[in-house]
Amino acid sequence: MANAAGSKKGSEAKFRSGFVGIVGRPNVGKSTLMNRMIGQKIAIMSDKPQTTRNKIHGVLTRDNSQIVFLDTPGIHKPNSKLGDYMVKAAEGALSEVEAILFLVDVAEGYGGGDRFIIERLKSVKTPVFLILNKIDKIDDEKLMKTIIEYKDRYDFAEIIPISALQGSNVERLLDQIDRYLPEGPQYYPADQVTDHPEQFVCAEMIREKILQMTREEIPHSIAVTIESMKVQENGVVHIGAVIFVERDSQKGIIIGKQGALLKEVGKQARRDIEKLLGSKTFLELWVKVKKDWRNQDRVLRDLGFRNE
Repeated sequence: MANAAGSKKGSEAKFRSGFVGIVGRPNVGKSTLMNRMIGQKIAIMSDKPQTTRNKIHGVLTRDNSQIVFLDTPGIHKPNSKLGDYMVKAAEGALSEVEAILFLVDVAEGYGGGDRFIIERLKSVKTPVFLILNKIDKIDDEKLMKTIIEYKDRYDFAEIIPISALQGSNVERLLDQIDRYLPEGPQYYPADQVTDHPEQFVCAEMIREKILQMTREEIPHSIAVTIESMKVQENGVVHIGAVIFVERDSQKGIIIGKQGALLKEVGKQARRDIEKLLGSKTFLELWVKVKKDWRNQDRVLRDLGFRNE
């Protein structure tokens, strides 16, 4: 789980460290950006909005700095207790960091969701970067119009156009972040890329595959927990995971005809998990029904959704 150092600063520079929050509307590319900056996949990606549910901490250690990124759930109007948790997690990140990356989709332009977030940003004293993502999808003229549109609404510390998917300007963004970090210690070992346990990341990788293979109400009705994770004598990691859904009909969809969809989920998730762990993995999946789990406080706590 190592990431490559990217800074070329002189060795005489003092070490800097700090926390940086990534906020924005759902589906603007926050997880894609963090994975790109870290240099390794730790946050799941999907074309479904509200994919990220927890604050995902990613760690990037450069030659003279360490940045701890908080990839937050998209800020949106919640329609369940789970949604309320997600929004509180995102807004809570605004008070915990040295800088905030406000990520927007330039292909979509300014919208009501951005207005909602900017109003909340006005109450913080933290420097805010405007990060204009997906510049590969628009021309320079539209980019300039979009920059002006956002500049008129907030006094951003930095404005940086990027393509998280292609990596354009991401190194420049990291250099600018370094400038805002205070002198401080190295919080994590240089080869550590997240402070979440491996079980959490493995569960997220399983959930990602379900998000990619299902439609309609299924994506937001699932949760995944790792029930067991053991290294066997032959070195193979045995993982037992449970996929929770809200209705019996959803259970049938996840399993698929003759178990085909569940087998494909397991096959693709295992491939990612083996890259993460660096070990051959045996992945066993079960599907269980927890009716209306997104609105039950006790179930949400059991599944790890907590507002501190």
